[in-house]
This record gives sequence, C-alpha cells and structure tokens, in this order.
Amino acid sequence: MARAWILKARPTGLPGNECFELADLPATALADGEVRVRNSWLSVDPYMRGRMNDVKSYVPPFALGEPMTGGAVGEVVESCADGLKPGDKVTHMLGWRDEAVGRAQEFTKLPSLGLPDQMFLGLLGITGLTAYFGLFDVAEAKAGDTVFVSAAAGAVGSAVVQFARLKGMTVIGSAGGPEKCALVRDLGADAVIDYKSGTPLLKQLMAAAPNGISVYFDNVGGDHLDAALAVANDHARFAMCGMIDSYNSGEPLMLRYAMRIVGFKLRLQGFIISEYLHRMSEFYAEVGPWAAAGKLHNLETVRDGLETMPDTFRALFSGGNTGKMLVRL
Repeated sequence: MARAWILKARPTGLPGNECFELADLPATALADGEVRVRNSWLSVDPYMRGRMNDVKSYVPPFALGEPMTGGAVGEVVESCADGLKPGDKVTHMLGWRDEAVGRAQEFTKLPSLGLPDQMFLGLLGITGLTAYFGLFDVAEAKAGDTVFVSAAAGAVGSAVVQFARLKGMTVIGSAGGPEKCALVRDLGADAVIDYKSGTPLLKQLMAAAPNGISVYFDNVGGDHLDAALAVANDHARFAMCGMIDSYNSGEPLMLRYAMRIVGFKLRLQGFIISEYLHRMSEFYAEVGPWAAAGKLHNLETVRDGLETMPDTFRALFSGGNTGKMLVRL
C-alpha cells in the first residue's frame, strides 16, 4: 500500500515529530489521462518550512491532514495517458510519498543526458535552475564580477559557486566548518569564509574582498546579508534567494548596514524560480553540456527510506547536508 507523510500540526520553531504522520493512502484506479509513478528519489528543501505555516505566500501552505508535496523523481508503473508509458522516468512535485498518482501534465519526462536520475532534483533540476537564473538573470552577474555566496556548501550555493567560476568571476563562498570550507574551495571558490570559526563574519569578508563585492547571492539572510551590505560596491546587485537563518526563529531581521542600500545605490531583488520554468530549455542548453563534460561536481547528501523524511528535513537547519539533500526510496 502506498504511504505519504501528512502535516498533522503546524509547527512553532523547528518542526517536531508531533507535526508529521506517515499514513496509508487509499488504493485508487487510474482515470483517463492519469499515470501512477513509483518514486525513487525525494527532494528535501528549506522552502518547505514556510509551507508548514498558515500564511499567505508565493505558494499555498500545506493543508492539515493532507499529504505534503515536494520534488521527486520516479518511474511510471501504470499509465492511462498518451505520451507516458511504463518504464518512463519522470520528475514531478508529488513528493513526501512513495507512490504518486496524477494527471500526465503533472509529470515531466527526464531528458536523455546519460546522467543520474537524482541530478534532475539537484544541479539539473529546480536547484540548478534557481542558481542559474538567480545569478545570471536576477543579479546580472558577468565575467570579472566579485561574487559572494552564502551557504556555499548547500544545494543552491554550491551550484552558484560552480556557475560563477565557469563564467570567469571571482567567487567568495561562506560555509560552516573546515570540511565544508575545503569542499567549497575544491568547487573553485577563490576564497572561503568559515562562519563557525569564531572570527567575525564581516572581518573575514572584508579580508577576502578588499575591493568590495559586486554581487551577493543570499541563501541565509541575517549576519551574512548584513556583512554583504557592508562591503558592497556602488550598484552591487543582490539576488535574494532565501533566508534560512529566519525560517524557524520568527525573530525580526536586524541590519546595521541597511542605509548603504541608499548611499551605494544597491539593488536587492527577490525572485521565485517558478517564474523561470518556461526557460528550462535555455538552462539545459548551457548547463547540460557542462554536466555531461564533467565540469560540474554533483554534491548530494543521501538518506534512505521514506520513514527518514522528517529527520532529514530538520537536518537542513543544522548544517546536516552538503549539496542537495535527498531521500532515496
């Protein structure tokens, strides 16, 4: 019998086990135009924390008592739809479960690039798409820019580091601890800041970027955002992707250097990756060959079993992942 994780209660702070329930799904026959997919990989992402709150946002909140959703890759095992047949590998948004049933339009067949299936949840999926368009479209980064990337050992951050390096930029990455910092350096970063070292973040960033930064890719918010404001050059561009520092705390964001936004004519732009999905072919045209040629390191942290989803999700907020966080079924 198929099973899915259900949001049982809305969390305050970091979601505990009392917020989740693993429930059996009723058996359903396929209607015309539907397919059944056996999931093999599930994506675990920080944005899911916001969906656990009953607040208006760019994506509707998870409904209490209903199966949760998220990115997934699986194999079609039954089809009543044209265009998809048993054996086809697909990506979709019916994650947090081991089996998905939906309209054929909800599933996208994986392109034949000869790469591991799970990469289409990471570097070749929404993660890579976020890094690519956040860096090149939102921040308008170009060769010669000095780019500061927070959470540079994470899923999106590690992709930003690599894309920026391949396009001839100077890259400064921030990560927590010697191992993650060494990894970011191996990805091609010119300088790496260890925010757990005990040395103030701003002091480290000023040393790494004595001539300032022209681009900041923000995955963290908080002190990282404030430090980026402090060293930003005239007309620097900030791609505001995420603020994981604040997702569970509820504390107000305090920025000592916010006035520099005015004086240095900075541009801070938030973005939602769904606005770029229609440009997926453009993304594949450039990033696909990089991946196929071995120019990209596919960083991932894998945990096994549907039962591990809540613990795996919580690990995102304590630095438990390097690169993309995945659950393998």
